[in-house]
Amino acid sequence: MIHKEGYLILINTLLFIIIISIIINIFYKKLLILSIVIFSIIYIFLLWFFRNPKRNICVIKQNEIVAPADGKIIKIKKIFENKFFNDFCIQISIFMSPLNVHVNRYPISGKIIYIKYFPGKHFIAFYNKSSSHNERTIIVIKSFFNKQLILLKQIAGIIARRIICYSKIGDLTQAGKEFGFIKLGSRVDLILPLNVLLKVKEKQKITGGKTILAIFKKINKNAKHN
Repeated sequence: MIHKEGYLILINTLLFIIIISIIINIFYKKLLILSIVIFSIIYIFLLWFFRNPKRNICVIKQNEIVAPADGKIIKIKKIFENKFFNDFCIQISIFMSPLNVHVNRYPISGKIIYIKYFPGKHFIAFYNKSSSHNERTIIVIKSFFNKQLILLKQIAGIIARRIICYSKIGDLTQAGKEFGFIKLGSRVDLILPLNVLLKVKEKQKITGGKTILAIFKKINKNAKHN
């Protein structure tokens, strides 16, 4: 199954390949077979990149925080988040290579209370500074479980130049449900409160909507931003 974000690119690429192949066949016939091989490899890569395999999302408990994307965890660290919380938090950074499925999914069930897009640079996605300097979209979700907040970042990389986010403020989220897409290599950061129990480690490969990243350890009745 192909993701809807790939339809236009795939159609335009196919038309381009057909036109160029006709021109080569007329003027450079000896190169036709080689060009067809090269174009086929490129097109197969695009089909693979924009794939959207049917995925049976696991049963996610309300206190569980599920992976928002396929990829590899490149960093787990304590940070001071200064765009929304102005407090210390745990950051889990997920690198999505061009070979990963690039669908983004909600990590928890709750309500979106904040969204903001930041234009920026296009450093390599696994660099530390890409989290704060690259083009990105920030989404804050209030959990149905205990009213705690988590912050989600879609981050463009050196190749990825377009972040797709279907969400808007006030939307109700369902853990594991698709909310966006990032084209080509990119990164997703998850900013969590300190009172979570981590279930993953650095360098671990994860699957969006299936791998449990952390769980809320307790209900916080005095959660901020109520």
